[in-house]
Amino acid sequence: MLWPSPRSFLVRSGAFLRDVGLADRMRHNDAMVETVETVVIGGGAMGSATAWQLARRGHSVTLLERFQPGHALGASHGASRNFNTAYSDPFYVAMLVESLRLWRDLEAEAGARLLEQVGIVNHGPNPAFNQVAAALSGAGLGADFLSPEEAGERWPGIRFDGRVLHTPDAGRLHADASVTALQAAAAAAGAEIRHGTPVERVDVLDDERVRVTTAAGVIHARTVVVTVGAWTQKLLTGVVPVPRLVVTQEQPAHFALRDRSAGAASRAAARWPGFNHAYDPADSRYEYWYSPVYGMYTPGQGVKAGWHGVGPVMDPDARTFTAEPVQLAALQRYVSDWLPGADPDAAAPISCTYTTTVDEDFVLDRVGPITVGAGFSGHGFKFTPAVGRILADLATGTSPAPTKFALTRSPNPASASWLAGRR
Repeated sequence: MLWPSPRSFLVRSGAFLRDVGLADRMRHNDAMVETVETVVIGGGAMGSATAWQLARRGHSVTLLERFQPGHALGASHGASRNFNTAYSDPFYVAMLVESLRLWRDLEAEAGARLLEQVGIVNHGPNPAFNQVAAALSGAGLGADFLSPEEAGERWPGIRFDGRVLHTPDAGRLHADASVTALQAAAAAAGAEIRHGTPVERVDVLDDERVRVTTAAGVIHARTVVVTVGAWTQKLLTGVVPVPRLVVTQEQPAHFALRDRSAGAASRAAARWPGFNHAYDPADSRYEYWYSPVYGMYTPGQGVKAGWHGVGPVMDPDARTFTAEPVQLAALQRYVSDWLPGADPDAAAPISCTYTTTVDEDFVLDRVGPITVGAGFSGHGFKFTPAVGRILADLATGTSPAPTKFALTRSPNPASASWLAGRR
């Protein structure tokens, strides 16, 4: 399926975006101060989902995004993310169930297909497989085990490493189209979306008033939700307590299919599930590995594969967008060893950011009039609509922050797991 540009999609959906006219008027009136109910800062997946949830409840919400629609400077761009269900933590499993329902709700509202349930295969040495399968079955989500021979016959593009945990309810999300659909649905429900509106600072004036200073003017809001990803610490340090967040430039790549004949794309769509490959760092078979590997087939672009959370630490305003050559060479070797259906020599590197907490659990919390969504640690996209619901609850005082995601929690690094790290 060919997706329209974000702006044309929003226009054709009937959504009314005042991201040009009003913003332009504000730029010509430096003294102008607006007063609104809720400002969401950051129009990636999480901020757009929050605006959608707030607007569909009847709240007045203004979404501010520093970049133009369809940009590739954060963590929400591109055509593919795994909707990975391989979690055992009851909290995440419940969020998966909720997210699956909300993704379908969004598809119905936006009139767009966003989630393809092509399944995901999980393999490699991981002692948590039985626990994951039990948790998913208990929540009504599919989980079944296959031998490597059975899996290889079904999906010949992948060479399997030990028994395979197949999760048929998992699949592939179209990231760009999802953000576009979220903003269209939010705007259709009454949210105002302003692109090209960088926020310069946030000041808490009192418990019910925040001053948001933008390049276009000043906005006073009763509540503010901050979902700016890699820029979280830059914007919020000194405003609310921000935990340690490590920003890295991750560098997966798309690899061309070996079968490039007519009809290869349709065959690939049918024969490529998403995949997660665990490893044992102490085993010499994995001596060149940087981390576990995730991947999926991206229609029109090839097989995506990547290391998880091992890219160079960087400033989001000083990215190179260039793959680290040693890591890329190791990734090509992985493709040669484990993905016989992909060509390791036909690689197209891509770039995105991770903003990672110590324990890889999210930050979803509120301090006074400021609600924070951050630290999605490379595994947040699948949960986008549920995260939007939680942040909307926090912003409106509907429910308290989940203890697991508190700003001031004491993180346990041992809780981070490859199962909670797949894109």
